[in-house]
Amino acid sequence: MKTVIIEDEKPAARKLERLLSSFPDIQLVATLHSVEEGVEWFANNPHPNLILSDIVLGDGVSFDIFEKVPTKSFMIYTTAFDQYTLKAFKLNSIDYLLKPIMLEDLESAIEKYKNFLPSDTLNISDVKSLMKEEKQKLSRILVKIGYNLKIVQTDDVSCFYSENKIVYLQTQERNYPTDFTLDELQEVLDDKKFFRVNRQFIINSNFIKNIHTSPYYKVEMQIQPDEEITVSRDRVKDFKDWLSC
Repeated sequence: MKTVIIEDEKPAARKLERLLSSFPDIQLVATLHSVEEGVEWFANNPHPNLILSDIVLGDGVSFDIFEKVPTKSFMIYTTAFDQYTLKAFKLNSIDYLLKPIMLEDLESAIEKYKNFLPSDTLNISDVKSLMKEEKQKLSRILVKIGYNLKIVQTDDVSCFYSENKIVYLQTQERNYPTDFTLDELQEVLDDKKFFRVNRQFIINSNFIKNIHTSPYYKVEMQIQPDEEITVSRDRVKDFKDWLSC
């Protein structure tokens, strides 16, 4: 399998090269360190079977490369944050590994790639269909507080809500603005824990304090913003089904 690494941190790139040397069927053909270098290389060379790519590079994000030079190569993304899960899985992604990358994680991702390709007749649409069951769920979110960054675990979020076209997450400490839409969050949150009760709220079952059923389904959370959370009428049946899962 011809493979390319995209990683702007040279120590991390060298670590990936060492890890890949453990796989006799992988041939590393290039290590690229920037969006600019990636665009030039992919525009002028045959594309590999597999790409191991960091997301945030010194001169942009690796998605920028493939917006300029589309590829049918499969991706294993390697990154410090899972902020980009949704977009990654729209771009031929087999897996999404959080740094630091361990050999066993990489082995699992490469084995997953091989399992997606049992025959020469499997095409990209088949793989994307299979990947729907393989998507990694969002487990932590990077939020900005002034000039500082903070990692928030999704398990600590009581709800996500939309206000003035901004989506906030609510924790016991406070609320934080995010870069997501509620539609995007629906795609990447664990649907066993989180449920979209209406156009404005996604709630975490672990923080439900009480549910009033008359005259409407209203949810009281242990931690919530001031707004009352009412389940949309067309979502009540799904909500009850979700609660009983």
